[in-house]
Amino acid sequence: MLVSIRDCRHLKNDRQWIQSVYGEYMDSLADLNTGLFSVLGADNPHEDEIFANWFANDHSHPLLILKGSDPVGFALVTRPRIPAAGEPAADYRMSEFFVRSQHRRVGMGRDAAKLIFDRFAGDWEIIEYLRNPGAVAFWRRVVAAYSGGRYTERSRHGEVQQRFKSGHPTTR
Repeated sequence: MLVSIRDCRHLKNDRQWIQSVYGEYMDSLADLNTGLFSVLGADNPHEDEIFANWFANDHSHPLLILKGSDPVGFALVTRPRIPAAGEPAADYRMSEFFVRSQHRRVGMGRDAAKLIFDRFAGDWEIIEYLRNPGAVAFWRRVVAAYSGGRYTERSRHGEVQQRFKSGHPTTR
């Protein structure tokens, strides 16, 4: 299985594909019953604004996750502008990450995440909701393996945050 990532900021077909599966992504988040995602989804009147920001903002990097030449997911890497109080600023944040359900649990998400971390070398943060145990377990495994166990994790306000440094394997 060949997994790759592609910058899709300027590719209309990639943007359309992401928009076509965005409702599926939001439905999976709404299933977590956090109360945060129930108003979003395919009928969200602000969806055009969300995507305009993804694809026009210099601090956003929308990526398509591909299996061979077929799209199977997407990721949004952002450059946080303001760190949380008392924290150093991260260079990158995994703001959105989605692999369609039929392509999960076979290593595609893990492989895509590794490609993304290598592409955007620097200090990373990933934040998951505690009510999403699948995401928490996934990111713990991926970050621990990628960083060789050199990462920090903390939980607060219903979220889990991992921080680590990415880059060429000899610099990690």
